[in-house]
Amino acid sequence: MRIGLVGGTGKEGRGLAARWERAGHACVIGSRDPARGDNRAAAACDVVVLCVPYAAQASTLEEIGPLLDGKILLDLVVPLAPPQVTRVSIPAGGSAALEAQRSVPGARVVAALHHVSSTHLGDPEHLIPGDVLVCGDDVEAKEAVLALVAELPARAIDAGPLVNAVALEAMTPVLLYMIKKYKRSGLGLSIAGLEGA
Repeated sequence: MRIGLVGGTGKEGRGLAARWERAGHACVIGSRDPARGDNRAAAACDVVVLCVPYAAQASTLEEIGPLLDGKILLDLVVPLAPPQVTRVSIPAGGSAALEAQRSVPGARVVAALHHVSSTHLGDPEHLIPGDVLVCGDDVEAKEAVLALVAELPARAIDAGPLVNAVALEAMTPVLLYMIKKYKRSGLGLSIAGLEGA
């Protein structure tokens, strides 16, 4: 499968690309800076991963939107409001993922990977601790993303429809607060009671 990482030149995008390439996928990394990568080339892939900051989501989707019709758009954007990144910020559209779906209605938006630290992604030999919650309305698209997450490898959990992405996105600033408070890097989430499910 060809996976495009739009805005994927940061630690998170590069880490995801390295892990998926190791699993046998071909990855194309794009950037808002044309000198570092082509977002339009990344958006031409089978699955498109949106790795941009929330402030750049709308303009990025406006640029690549025509290329996303019928494609799976994996949105891992968190609506942080710097400098208050340890406080939950709910966007006007309910969540970044819901805003993305309204912006590109022809795309099959799935929300996931909000709680996976680039600390863990950077080393492909490093196991990803915790669970990855996945939300989406398109059943086939969500199943495809669950499978991609499992190939990182990480435990992927179906967390319901796309509207539930608000909870996934809101947990990231909570984790950032705990990282600062307890001076621990790379915190994640684990769902108890699903062992063997």
